[in-house]
Amino acid sequence: MNGGMHGEQNNPQIRIRSLDKDSVDFVLSNTHLSVANSLRRAMIAEVPTMAIDLVQFIENTSVLADEFIAHRLGLVPLVSATVEQFKLTRDCTCAEYCKECSVEFTLHVKCTEPGTRVVYSSELISSNKDVVPVVDEDGQGVILVKLSKGQEINVHCVAKKGVAKEHAKWSPVAAVGFEYDPHNNFRHLDYWYEKNVKDEWPLSKNAGEEVENDPGAPFDFNAEPTTFYFNVETVGSLAPQTVVIQATRKLQERLGDLQMALEKDQNPDANANMDEGDPWV
Repeated sequence: MNGGMHGEQNNPQIRIRSLDKDSVDFVLSNTHLSVANSLRRAMIAEVPTMAIDLVQFIENTSVLADEFIAHRLGLVPLVSATVEQFKLTRDCTCAEYCKECSVEFTLHVKCTEPGTRVVYSSELISSNKDVVPVVDEDGQGVILVKLSKGQEINVHCVAKKGVAKEHAKWSPVAAVGFEYDPHNNFRHLDYWYEKNVKDEWPLSKNAGEEVENDPGAPFDFNAEPTTFYFNVETVGSLAPQTVVIQATRKLQERLGDLQMALEKDQNPDANANMDEGDPWV
């Protein structure tokens, strides 16, 4: 069975199965389920990116309301390779926004010809050449709005740094596939089926990485999963390997903060004496 004792889970290993521009498929092994799930959650909600957070409408005669277009602008993925250079708004000393914590965008389009004029996210003009909308192979990006002859849209936007636990628009990933125990050896899943569970629930490709237990063998109630299969698909704002690395660093920072807090709690007298001797405390 794919299991192990806690002492064997202190040396996590990652094996990359495939890597391309927008996705990475890897296997995380020799670790605990809680660690693997923490990594998954960190990739979704803890990795910072840039996203449009403020929208000022100067003109909008399209059929879409201001709020609708503002929401679409906020969800436009922005290239965020240089996100670490920016401060969070709450950490910046400016009154509203500045170059240290934000990037400005403008969009001014008017349909002057008969028919429909499609406005794409690639038409957003950025004040920073390193923070621009993510575009597809055609170089157009996301459709923002469609204008008929005589209709116009003119907006000023401000993109800021943030994380997805504050709003989903800052998430660097579109989806994070996560699986362990593809043969259900641990019996964590109870499949609903009509006639035959194997025919109605086909195995994933990850099943080829492990061996199915003998159904007649005694069940080990103490066994724990130690191998986890990830498939991370990004929105294009960050490279997939960057998302994994940044998520790992966030976990390390959180664990470091927790360790310091525990050490301070275990030695209250030492910390009190240190505070009393420090004239700046």
